[in-house]
Amino acid sequence: MRTPSSPGEAGRAEGPAVRIGALVPLTRPGWVEAGRHLLAGLELAVREVNDSGGIAGSPLELVVRDTAADPEKAAAAVDELARLGVAAVAGEYHSVVARAAAARADALGLPYLCSSAVIDALTEQPTDQVARIAPAQSHGWRVYADFLLGAGHRRIAVAADPSVYWVSGTRILRDHLAPRGGTVLELDMRALTPEAVCDALVDHRATALLLLVGHPDPAVPLVKAVRHDRRLDDVLIGAPAGQPEFNEWAAALGDDGAAIPFLRYRPESFGPLGTRVETVLRQRLGEAPSFVAFEGYDTVVVLADLLRTQGAGAAASWAGVVVEGTRGQIRFSRTPGISAWQWAWAPVHVVDRDPADPARFRGLHAG
Repeated sequence: MRTPSSPGEAGRAEGPAVRIGALVPLTRPGWVEAGRHLLAGLELAVREVNDSGGIAGSPLELVVRDTAADPEKAAAAVDELARLGVAAVAGEYHSVVARAAAARADALGLPYLCSSAVIDALTEQPTDQVARIAPAQSHGWRVYADFLLGAGHRRIAVAADPSVYWVSGTRILRDHLAPRGGTVLELDMRALTPEAVCDALVDHRATALLLLVGHPDPAVPLVKAVRHDRRLDDVLIGAPAGQPEFNEWAAALGDDGAAIPFLRYRPESFGPLGTRVETVLRQRLGEAPSFVAFEGYDTVVVLADLLRTQGAGAAASWAGVVVEGTRGQIRFSRTPGISAWQWAWAPVHVVDRDPADPARFRGLHAG
């Protein structure tokens, strides 16, 4: 097993650069804050790889492309990056965008390591070109469903937008909850106002509402409507996709954004590597790093190991990777139902923001 070197352990790399393409949402309608954190993790790891000698004496270089949450833009970026001769492609946060990037990278025979997107069907068919370090949606969202059941929730409503990511999430929840006595009511946000959602929650006696929608709209007005409807004081609001992880959420909602459980892909406490990286990322970002920043860092750690041991231009062999990342030992396997090579699994926790101190996260359930 290989562990990332600390900066200063070896001389700085000076040979011809080994380039990695980085796909990141940096403009709207992409989640810009997630993109900023992802890029911070990628850049920090590249700097540390280079400070420790690079790849056989050659420095790593990130070639960053903004996806803006647009699948077509991401696919075109992969084409461009391939023409530029990158050794691999990394990154992306949005699942529908990562799917487009993965399909194009697979078609071009270009290794792609997905950092944050969780949708199970990252590619239509099994492939050796694509791997992922984020947990698959079916794994994380089952953990979330178990949390709901453990908290006594059986009548679940989902306010959902029509996308393949939200549809797959709804299916995972229903399939896991139904055999255990749970029901899932779908509320189509194309047709309902926040006030109409509140009425539907009352009519169906739902005890929990899950936000399977975009941010800030319609998530923010929907949370405000439910929070201020006295009929719904006992209804839990949940956001399994992780929107409350980011400070943008807290800034938009204040106290209304607390006590909304979500999935977080990091341990409750870090080891030495994670602790060091957390400190540096906090300095670079000017705020606490999200789990997405650690996904970015770990992505480069994996690719650096792959390039050192197999060489740029070689066919990716994800099965040979065993490295220590910020959130645990990373190795890849073929996981049933998952088309890409998968790290099974990064730590999965259900947490929320503490109503007494929204800057503090409370652990509620471990997967």
